[in-house]
Amino acid sequence: MLEENVDTEHEVSGKPDYSPVSWREYFDQMEDVSVGPADNSDLYRIYKAGNDGPLLVLLHGGGHSALSWAVFTTAISNRVTCRILAMDLRGHGDTQVHQPDDFSTQTMSSDVANVIGACYGQTPPPIVLIGHGVGGAIAVHMAGTTLLPTTVGLVAIDVVEGSATEALHSIQNFLKGRPKSFKSMDHAIEWSVKSGQISNLESARVSMVGQVKRCKVEEADRLQKAGPVTDVVVEPNEELYDQSYDKENAATESVYMWRIDLSKSEKDWDGWFRGTANLFLACNLPKLLLLAGINRLDRELTIGQMQGEMLTQHIKW
Repeated sequence: MLEENVDTEHEVSGKPDYSPVSWREYFDQMEDVSVGPADNSDLYRIYKAGNDGPLLVLLHGGGHSALSWAVFTTAISNRVTCRILAMDLRGHGDTQVHQPDDFSTQTMSSDVANVIGACYGQTPPPIVLIGHGVGGAIAVHMAGTTLLPTTVGLVAIDVVEGSATEALHSIQNFLKGRPKSFKSMDHAIEWSVKSGQISNLESARVSMVGQVKRCKVEEADRLQKAGPVTDVVVEPNEELYDQSYDKENAATESVYMWRIDLSKSEKDWDGWFRGTANLFLACNLPKLLLLAGINRLDRELTIGQMQGEMLTQHIKW
């Protein structure tokens, strides 16, 4: 999302620095917002920045977290007066809900509205919904409802119904092809950059913390149900964990695993994007669709562009 070439600014001894960076470098505040009855509430992790102007509600893509917006937050805050609220969607990051596998459009839209209500009450400031991937799809669905009546703008990034639904069948192959675990957070960050998942090194250093979590090897083995963890990224000549480790060592050794098993959300994938093209075109709010190339437009959006219902601009990511 809005990433540039790999950042070579952070280097140590001529090599890129893959160490993690704190959220505090980008946001003013982090908190867990409670939604629901006190004795059975859900907790949503949010990050805030700014005190004045419209509220930009940032919704991340599948498998990512609110920290994926860290670099964007600094960039936009330096250009315009605004407030930022980035949240971990259910099942992602550090958000903790009782039904983490319910990824339906209706449920996730309600989550966003409930968090905004808990933070700003019945009269939140003017809201601009900005979402990437599934977060963009949720933003599009919300913009056409009364869930957030103070919404004044919509920005959807990489949300094209046609190409998204066509690509759904390949997601499982992508998930199976990536490492199941990493030896350290540094290795996770390095993989994200070298694999092309995140092109911007600075963004990778702050955002991968929201995508993987530290687990004891014993727990990782249980989660993977396939013996000792060996599917990790390592440097040349660097040894993997010893497969003959005993239980005592297993209790102290650790690896980093993905925070969310995206394959469990497959039943909701089609529902995220189905109908988003027409919903976007029908939205009467000021709106912006950001794509890597105009060739990604599907039939409905291409017709909308030709009829003057929307403007498009090629952006080099």
